[in-house]
Amino acid sequence: MFKYFIFLLLTLSLSASDKPNIILIMADDMGYGELGCTGHPTFKTPVLDSLANKGLRLTDFHSNGAVCSPTRAALMTGKYQSRSGIEGVVTAANHRHTGLPLEATTMAEALQGAGYKTAMFGKWHLGYESKFNPIHQGFGKFHGFVSGNIDLFNHIDQAGYKDWWIQDELKDEPGYMTKVVTDLSIKFINENKEKPFFLYIPHAAPHYPYQGPNDKGYRKLGNPGPNNGIVDDKDRAYREMVEFMDAEIGRIVNELENLNIRQNTMIIFTSDNGGTGKFGSSNAPYSGKKGQFYEGGHRVPCIINWQGRIKAGHVSDEPAMCMDFMPTFLSLAGSYSDPLKLDGIDLSPLLFEGKTLKNRPLYWKKGSQFAMRMGPWKILSAKNKVLLFNLKNDPAEKNDLSSSHPEKVKEMLKEYKVWETDVTAGVEMRSK
Repeated sequence: MFKYFIFLLLTLSLSASDKPNIILIMADDMGYGELGCTGHPTFKTPVLDSLANKGLRLTDFHSNGAVCSPTRAALMTGKYQSRSGIEGVVTAANHRHTGLPLEATTMAEALQGAGYKTAMFGKWHLGYESKFNPIHQGFGKFHGFVSGNIDLFNHIDQAGYKDWWIQDELKDEPGYMTKVVTDLSIKFINENKEKPFFLYIPHAAPHYPYQGPNDKGYRKLGNPGPNNGIVDDKDRAYREMVEFMDAEIGRIVNELENLNIRQNTMIIFTSDNGGTGKFGSSNAPYSGKKGQFYEGGHRVPCIINWQGRIKAGHVSDEPAMCMDFMPTFLSLAGSYSDPLKLDGIDLSPLLFEGKTLKNRPLYWKKGSQFAMRMGPWKILSAKNKVLLFNLKNDPAEKNDLSSSHPEKVKEMLKEYKVWETDVTAGVEMRSK
């Protein structure tokens, strides 16, 4: 009943002609330093570099989690993932009955209520059972996979299950996944060029298995083989996955231009967590990697481009998180979002006016593992203790200051405990 009340409020919004198209692209396991514009010495990413140079690049942007599912839960709901009960990876093998609660209102549902056509092509990772399928969470169209990773050619996941869905039915669409989702995206854009649309493209690249577009599939039903794949030169395959994804994003940008809707379309690119640090993956200049709450585990690239609306060549060090996209999108749609009680904030003042964002603490949590950011200060649970860093002076988190600033640790721990109690109160779901 609450969802229908929200939708009623959302329909009291801008006319269709005033609403921008929104394309949200999410890489999988891409570290901060894996683009040309963020400092990779060899990867060629001219499309994303151009979007950054002609738009806004956020240098202090963070995924909500250090692994896949938690970030995606926060992204979809605009709230810390702990409120949805998803602090870890949702796998087909061990968590088949777990998923994003149907009671939660997603950004897709909210935008649908504001008159948007919605589609998702790619990785869901928020529930394997069909009842958790994206079409039951606001996406009018879904083609993709629901587990953590698939063979990019055979579409078999690492547990040996076939995992490619059209809507909520298990079907297959042959082809290299990065190209398949681009083809689907271009078709959707053409079908909805006269209407406001929200298109979510969560890529599989550059997550393992490492397969370039000219490699071949290897996983078989019931026998998935090695997680990382069978390619001998994984460095080469990883680079090709990144560069091919960049080129496919270029196809989408070109289509927007050909249809003359580029200037009414916001494009966002980011990643779900930091990189693994293997095979060319880079979180430089930050310490840590995927699965850790050091900066390298959750500080990720973020590019926001809207031709003619967002100042070209702007670089900002304002802190922001994935959960901020939902309130931002609702603001662009002219929609009333207060009843949703979102944890994220509207980034519009930063995007369009270059203003600073309101000062707020940021949190990361997975079970007993946690981190908290307050201004330049960050506490982090690691090495069986609570570490303290000053990111302004030490962005690579090399110098633990917990011994010299015990009162700061105590102050932040107190704030963290209050937050933890709030987000784990179990108000919203428990995913079954």
